[in-house]
Amino acid sequence: MRAFQFHNPTRLIFGKGQLAALKTEVPKYGNKVLLVYGGGSIKRNGLYDQVIQLLSEIGAEVHELAGVEPNPRLSTVHTGADLCKEHDIDLILAVGGGSVIDCAKAIAVGAKYDGSMWDFAERKAKPEAALPLATVLTMAATGSEMNSGSVITNQETQEKLGWGSPLVFPAFSILDPVHTFSVPQDQTVYGMVDMMSHTLEHYFHLDTNTPVQLGFCETILRTVIEAAPKLINDLENYELRETILYCGTMALNNILSMGLAGDWATHNIEHAVSAVYDIPHGGGLAILFPNWMKHNLHVDVSRFKRLAINVFDVNPEGKSDEQIALEGIDALSSFWTSIGAPNRLADYDIDASQIDVMADKAMRFGPFGNFNKLQREDVVEIYKASL
Repeated sequence: MRAFQFHNPTRLIFGKGQLAALKTEVPKYGNKVLLVYGGGSIKRNGLYDQVIQLLSEIGAEVHELAGVEPNPRLSTVHTGADLCKEHDIDLILAVGGGSVIDCAKAIAVGAKYDGSMWDFAERKAKPEAALPLATVLTMAATGSEMNSGSVITNQETQEKLGWGSPLVFPAFSILDPVHTFSVPQDQTVYGMVDMMSHTLEHYFHLDTNTPVQLGFCETILRTVIEAAPKLINDLENYELRETILYCGTMALNNILSMGLAGDWATHNIEHAVSAVYDIPHGGGLAILFPNWMKHNLHVDVSRFKRLAINVFDVNPEGKSDEQIALEGIDALSSFWTSIGAPNRLADYDIDASQIDVMADKAMRFGPFGNFNKLQREDVVEIYKASL
């Protein structure tokens, strides 16, 4: 293992009926709240009314930013930052999934900055202050409820960039599995692909002596694989929603990354696709990850072999390491397809016409990936294999 420091300041409030914690947690940060949410599902399922009622009971002054996009846009971030400055907001409360939370994180630093928040995404500046934020999670997927990362899309430049700062760890996050009951089947599937992909990004690393971390990853993957087929046919099953919700948080709250540097190339490759085509992030990952794996099999075939045997129960008898590894990769792709995820870019009507554009966007900050440093030609090959 490499030397590391671990610190995660987010208070995780998990379980049925925990929304009432808003009444004790919100006043710790002030009275003026910016409520940030998405397309209106929280109004249809009643969560909005519950949140407003609890905030009114503590006398909070509530301002709202509705309509956060699935790939949150820089323009929405700037609108939110302006609201914070105009109303002297004390706390940003994000009620929604990863996109809403990512947007809220960007608003938090934008509200304390005189320039464009995009400066942080472009690495031109580093956040020096942020408003506190909190979350009520409604979708198991990104892990943004307990980490310091965020992804924002700039529609004007067709760029989707990840950024992060310790300043934007949520102060607290409320996770009630009941709040995820209304997530439709396709979004539930995309969320499970996303959390599995986060786990796989950690799994593929070159650091030594990480048996516990690899075991954690394998447990999360096996758990999602067992629960997913049941959940998509029983969307209001509390125990299944609870299991998946916990897996999503654990997959990206820095616990899996202690002592190692995961790869993260596939996420960068996908961000370029969804920047151009605005497709669901989880759908893009389901297409690209198996092809990244095949492209990088030569780096350490033993890691792919271990995944195949320990997670997908591939029988190694009479097979070469490469055959075992490839069988495991195919098993992963088949599993994602079996629960309703796409497996070709053509499923989103994406052809080869924009490969060069996407490759250029993926290479925005130069070669990337920790398991294997990818050059532009590698990215192009992965895109072509995914068509």
